[in-house]
Formats: sequence, C-alpha cells, structure tokens
Amino acid sequence: MTDSDPAALRRAVIQHLEGFQRAGLTHWKRIAPLVVETPQPVAPTASTGARPHHVDASPGSSLSSHSPSAPSLPSRAEVMPAARPNKSSTASTGAVASAPVVSACATFQPLNLPRGERVSQLSVLAERVAACVRCQELASTRKQTVFGVGNPEAKILFIGEAPGADEDAQGEPFVGRAGQLMNDIITACRMKREDIYICNVLRCRPPGNRLPSPEEAGNCREYLDGQIALVNPEYIVCWGSTAAKNLLASEETIGKLRGRFFEYGRAKVLCTYHPSYLLRNPAAKKDVWEDMKLLFKDMGVDLTAKT
Repeated sequence: MTDSDPAALRRAVIQHLEGFQRAGLTHWKRIAPLVVETPQPVAPTASTGARPHHVDASPGSSLSSHSPSAPSLPSRAEVMPAARPNKSSTASTGAVASAPVVSACATFQPLNLPRGERVSQLSVLAERVAACVRCQELASTRKQTVFGVGNPEAKILFIGEAPGADEDAQGEPFVGRAGQLMNDIITACRMKREDIYICNVLRCRPPGNRLPSPEEAGNCREYLDGQIALVNPEYIVCWGSTAAKNLLASEETIGKLRGRFFEYGRAKVLCTYHPSYLLRNPAAKKDVWEDMKLLFKDMGVDLTAKT
C-alpha cells in the first residue's frame, strides 16, 4: 500500500477500527472533523478458557477508600492521563522530582464508584480483555488473559510488566517466584495481598517472556487506565522499568526514578525494582525496602516501629 492508494488506505483504517470494536472500544476522542464511512458494529467474540476476573468483594479493609456514585466505565480518551511529578513529596534527600516526559493525552479522570459498581465494571472490562485480539501474536500464543486481582477499593495499586509462564497458566499476576518475593515484601509492610490491587502493563504473556513492545503496551493501555480509574487508588507502585516508563512516559532509569513521588491522576506514584530483578540481584532488596518505607511514611505509617 502507498500514500497514492486511497482505497487501500481506507480499507486498512476500517480494519483497524473494526479491531477496536471487537475489543470492546466504544468511544474515541475526536480531535478534528473526520469524514469516514463507519463500519458496522461487530460483537465481541467469546474467549475460551479465559479465567474470570477476581476481586475481593468483601467489605473494605483499613487500607480501602470509599467513594460516592459516579458514571460507568470511561472511554479511552477519558482515562488517558498526563504524568507529572508530585511537588509536595520529595525524596529522603529533599530533592523535588523533575518532570518525566508528559503524555499527549487527555486529563485523567478517576471514577468515584461504590464498591459493587467497581466490581461490576471491572468484570465488564475483564470480559473485554478476554476477547481482545489487538496483538495477534500474543492472542495466538497465550493460554488465557491475566487481568488483575485484589481489592477494588485498594489504597495501593501495583503495576508490573507482563504475565510470565506461571501467570499465563493460572490467570493471575505475580504468582511465580517473583510473585512469592512480592508477597514477602507485602507481609513485611504489614499488609495482605488482598489489601492491594495488582495488574500489569500487558494482560497477555509475551512469547519467551520478552519485554512488551511499545505497540503492545499501547494496545493494552486502555485496559490499564480503566483499572486505575475504577480502583481509584491513592498510591501506585511501578515495579520495574517497563511499568514506570509506560505509566509515566519517561525514559529515565529506575535508579533515577526511585526515591521520589510522581502524580498520575490523583494517585502518587512510586517506582522501584521489579521482584524478578531482586531474584538476580539480592543486594537491591535493601533499596526496595527503602522505597517501601518512603511509601508508607507518606501514608503515615512507620515500618521501622515495633508493633
């Protein structure tokens, strides 16, 4: 196809839009008037073997937030935010965070929903993910999608990189060796796994556990932002450079992003090393512990105090 072949270009655009429709996308922010023939709606196909989305529907824990009713699941344009540094929070050295590259997206709009509505909307979003075929390679090689688990009213939301083999088999994020180490970190922070909401940049396992491509991360971004908007956490922890760079649109290394807070919507964002990195580099565990102490100090909790 060339730029001088408008018919082929038109067909390609329509096929791309139909792919979004099959994935469940219903709204798109119009930047300027555009004349194009609208394709007929295509109903999402059922996914076989997909694990249903699991959330803790019990009453909120002491680390949960409660909010009044608000509209239902937002569109992609409504939940794609611009990241910015949190100027009210500084690293232990007292330095204010410098701004990462700012996303060229609309202002992020978290949703203030009652618990039951959050559970319902997360389930709807999980069904869209289960039927998603935006990334053909991932859709053809996955065993199932890995949406997210945890408290739908969590005060803290964890973002990892992508499912591995164990996660692909079980349909839940962070259940392998790295997940066990994360559980130990959570316990050391005097919390339970079910107090937190946990998800990844991608919801499908990349073959060979390779890094997500920018296109794959972009295809999955609507789902990530939908989860963040619905859970509406006060804090987000990016585990590893893939999560940090994708959420904050930053090219800085984890070493430079650590020790300071950024903002994403209403949430304060802290970046630290991925548990899989800690398995290869145990000496970095002390750095992660410092990051956890900084996080909980901002929450008014001293992790060094004896209980």
